Amino acid sequence: MNKKNIQKAITYFILICGAIFILLPFVWMIITSVKPSNEVLRMPPTWIPSKIEWKNYVNAFHAVPFFRYFLNSVIVTVCITASELFTTILAAFAFAQLKFKGKNVLFMLLIATMMVPGEILVIPNFVTLANLGWIDTFKALVAPWGASVFSIFLLRQQFMSISPSYYKAAKVDGCNDLRYLFTVMVPMSRPTIVSIALLKIINSWNSYLWPLIATNTKEMRTLPVGLAYFSTEAGTVYNTLMAFSLMIIAPTLIIYFFTQKYIIQGVGKTGVKG
Repeated sequence: MNKKNIQKAITYFILICGAIFILLPFVWMIITSVKPSNEVLRMPPTWIPSKIEWKNYVNAFHAVPFFRYFLNSVIVTVCITASELFTTILAAFAFAQLKFKGKNVLFMLLIATMMVPGEILVIPNFVTLANLGWIDTFKALVAPWGASVFSIFLLRQQFMSISPSYYKAAKVDGCNDLRYLFTVMVPMSRPTIVSIALLKIINSWNSYLWPLIATNTKEMRTLPVGLAYFSTEAGTVYNTLMAFSLMIIAPTLIIYFFTQKYIIQGVGKTGVKG
């Protein structure tokens, strides 16, 4: 075996070990979701349940108003994703194509805000929305996340990779900026835009902290907040909790499985030109 094959074998071994390390908690969650209650915390742990308890999923479904939480999650995810795409496309176009005073300084200031931990913004956002009377409404769940500096940066890089000759040709043909943006730049940047949308969908769907803080009633809760109902003073019902967790992540797993190529293409194309 030559040196090249040895290096390839080592690389595959490292990747396989990494994949196993990442997948192990997920596999454990699946197994725990169908375990009987007396086997969940057994030591040493059992990887193969003595009995498959499908009723854990039924119990998880009825433990909370699942359909209401599901509908709230869909509404919040769709609204946040649509808002972010709208603001991201316009802002990225302005920073990539338009010329105005202080553009570079403003862009650097926006990039600098990425260094601020999101947890620091929780209290200011809550106080602002409370003063507006938006707490426990969809506006409170959507408004703070309608724009993303990271998404603007990502799409700006893609827009800057498009040759300026397209813009000049469009101007010669009498095309205004908005028409050029949505008929030329957006179609040419579809993989990046799709990847931004998918990442936002996954992030919004799985959001837990902010919906927990910004809502007071069950009617406004989202699916991830429902996880808290499985932890009580008497302890945590882990098998039902794992079943509910799988029910939450199933939609995002399906979406990611069918669209992962767009995320790879979108992120890969943003480094063409800085």
